[in-house]
Amino acid sequence: MKATFCTRREFCALFLFLTVFVLISVLHHMDILEFQPKFNSTIIMPRVSTHPNEIRNFCTFQPLSPEDALEEHLILDSTAWPETPLLPAPISLQQTSDPAHSTFTILPGRKGGEWHVGDQLQVMIQTSDFQGRPKKSGGDFLLASLHNRKLEAGVAGQVVDHLNGSYSAVFSLLWEGDAQVEVTLVHSGEAISVLKRLNREQPDRVDFLSLFRSGSLSETTLCNVCLRPTQQPLCNYTDLRTGEPWFCYKPKKLSCDARINHWGGEQKAFNANEKKLFQSGVNMKVYIRASGPANVTVLPQKEGQPQVKSGTVTSGPSGYYYRSVWRALGGTTVHEFSASAISQCLKGKVVHMYGDSTIRQWFEFLNAALPGLKRFDLHNPEKAGPHMSLDYANNILVTFHSHGPPIRFPPMDIGELRYIANELDGVVGEPNTVVVFTIWAHFGPFPVEIYIRRLQSIRRAVVRLLDTTPGTLVFIRTANPKAMTLYVSNSNSDWYTLQRDKVLRAIFKGLKVHLIDAWEMTLAHHLPHNLHPPPPIIRNMINYLLSYICPHNGG
Repeated sequence: MKATFCTRREFCALFLFLTVFVLISVLHHMDILEFQPKFNSTIIMPRVSTHPNEIRNFCTFQPLSPEDALEEHLILDSTAWPETPLLPAPISLQQTSDPAHSTFTILPGRKGGEWHVGDQLQVMIQTSDFQGRPKKSGGDFLLASLHNRKLEAGVAGQVVDHLNGSYSAVFSLLWEGDAQVEVTLVHSGEAISVLKRLNREQPDRVDFLSLFRSGSLSETTLCNVCLRPTQQPLCNYTDLRTGEPWFCYKPKKLSCDARINHWGGEQKAFNANEKKLFQSGVNMKVYIRASGPANVTVLPQKEGQPQVKSGTVTSGPSGYYYRSVWRALGGTTVHEFSASAISQCLKGKVVHMYGDSTIRQWFEFLNAALPGLKRFDLHNPEKAGPHMSLDYANNILVTFHSHGPPIRFPPMDIGELRYIANELDGVVGEPNTVVVFTIWAHFGPFPVEIYIRRLQSIRRAVVRLLDTTPGTLVFIRTANPKAMTLYVSNSNSDWYTLQRDKVLRAIFKGLKVHLIDAWEMTLAHHLPHNLHPPPPIIRNMINYLLSYICPHNGG
């Protein structure tokens, strides 16, 4: 859309186009919707090999250019997690990290016990096992944050592993008053060893399925980017443009062309031994207690006071909360936007959103916040989309498309399995075009190389888009921590999320894109973690986004 106001004739043409588009989409999907609730077809479950060498080498990777291969090597090195000594079978918790026996201690501040705004607070964490013995190795996954509930203030801390059972957490002191330290053991190093092994040996532990149909005959088969070798032939659905691999076991009586949909199914559970390492309230996402005071009082910043920096971390937080409002550190000033201010900011703009349900939250937020933004019913699955909304009076168009497989949504028409890179190649960019995407939550069970290749493909598309239309605004919503259960930790653990978040930041570093730091915005908030963060956090994310788009238009 152009920056200038459209004429009434142009609006009519746009409305006619959208009406025809909706009608075609409805007719196209009626047949799919008619049978979706009835999955009575045979599911093909081929007999698979159990030979160890074959099990570990059945994922298909795109070939890489020398430059991309070097980048992958560097990323794998920079995100490598410390190794933890292997536990003898059967697993006993006695020698594993126990949050109940672990402690943290606030280290003395300047002049022995005084802290001012601008200082850094340092905390020493000592992990111990279930017998109370200090651990001698690193590799635990810890989160740290600093809060003041009364001021609704919070900031994420940075944790450093000293590889000997001790860790440091460093916090920037950014407000006056009380500051309460929270340290959480997400996973023991022993649990992470299991997660790493599962991704090597069982990258197919989440079932993806497709229905094949021709006339009255239908069959359902397993699909994945990682399919184990069997005697059953494969259908190759590798994307011709991006090279992204995807395969299904071929139906016994139908051709590969008979595939009509895709959905995510069940996942294989931990075995009885592994489950011991993933117990909520025992050794998974449990607070660690303080050995002394858990809070400090922060005094006002002194005039001419030099900023105190830690020697253990090289970068500070991306922002913090104060009075429940996110304040970014460096770069854009975050404004609060009322409904009318949002409409004014997005007036004349097209906003394309791509990704998973965590970016669909943003689409839903805008639809709820803007009275004039009306959603067209395209008769698509609510979770999977695609969806489209239009504010006719303000000439605002907002769309949502889910990313291509792997994705664990309810049944989707295969015509809607769209890779973000291909979608970006179809965007008509201009200064009034905004592109927002996220991609992380469905890649946990797979070797990280698959995720690296997906992001490299998307990056190439982003570069092409910005080369063609430099004025296009591109935003990336990062991953966020979530509530952890035994089921979630198997394929979408916060550790998987953290590793992929590091990869995303490395791949898009230096590009003209804006990161919305969902990781820190969730960790720094006092509300419980959730895959879909609660409304106060989403509101701050949207304000952050809009403050980039309209830096002077906060309401």
